[in-house]
Amino acid sequence: MALSNTQYNILIRRYEARQLENRHIVMERMDMLYRRFPRFAEIDKTISSVSVAQARKLMDGDDQALSRLKKTIADLTAEKKQILTDHGYPADYFEPPYQCPDCKDTGYIGREKCHCFRQASIDLVYTQSNLRQILELENFQNFSYDYYSDTQKNPSTGLTSLATAKQAVAVCLDFIKGFDLEFCNLFFYGDTGIGKTYLSNCVAKELLDSGHSVIYFTASSLFHIFEKNVFGRETEYSEDYRNIFDCDLLILDDLGTELSNAFTSSQLFLCLNERILRRKSTIISTNLSLSQLVDTYSERTFSRISSSYTMIKLFGNDIRLQKKLGQARPGRT
Repeated sequence: MALSNTQYNILIRRYEARQLENRHIVMERMDMLYRRFPRFAEIDKTISSVSVAQARKLMDGDDQALSRLKKTIADLTAEKKQILTDHGYPADYFEPPYQCPDCKDTGYIGREKCHCFRQASIDLVYTQSNLRQILELENFQNFSYDYYSDTQKNPSTGLTSLATAKQAVAVCLDFIKGFDLEFCNLFFYGDTGIGKTYLSNCVAKELLDSGHSVIYFTASSLFHIFEKNVFGRETEYSEDYRNIFDCDLLILDDLGTELSNAFTSSQLFLCLNERILRRKSTIISTNLSLSQLVDTYSERTFSRISSSYTMIKLFGNDIRLQKKLGQARPGRT
């Protein structure tokens, strides 16, 4: 579903309401503090009168009038900030409390849509508000190692389930830290219920909080969009289809649970290859083994993944089952 005129207007109204609320907050702050500190009004009056006086001098040919005006305004503005900080207020207390300082809650930077507008569009188009709620619970602050064994070992690596989980978290944190500096992709695989989706959500929250656009799909929902755009009646690809290739991070969860066929195999390669060419990061999670991945999606797709993704195999006992049975090991963090 592309962003319709109605949906666009919904977003614009949200930004307008946010700007109105910002102005209301600033006016309330000014009303309170101007009554408490009359010097603020005196400063504003001085700035106004000096501006008029210097403008006249500038018109009369005084080349230094503008520089004197700038210095006077800077000094008086600094005095305002000093009054604020001396009484326990932040220096920018009279600035609107923008949710997005980059676009100042307008949704646009110049003529380009701001990253916050793009993410708001994504949230609306894909109705991913439920993802936001999930991320309030599934994040690094709530991540626990309690459900990973410190005795169960992977024979191929010699690492325990706990050590493997800690290594995976470290890789995710490095992925986030270098997201804007180095192109990287993550591929989580292993049995059901061992934290693959949870780690993907942890990364998603950090990147969303830092202003990046993130789209989350299960495999079946992603391929449904591909099917609609390839076999549908639209003469041009819809916005939801284009966003899959343009978003900063695409999360593809539960790869292999969809009905696999030649179409899904070819579309997966197209999607992953195109995002690699655009240097747009992707996180994939799957319960498939590597051999099953080859059999399901072809060696060409597997080669693209193995050469362009950091492969992370998690193992251990089903965490969902452990939670249900109350089998977490106390004291682990």
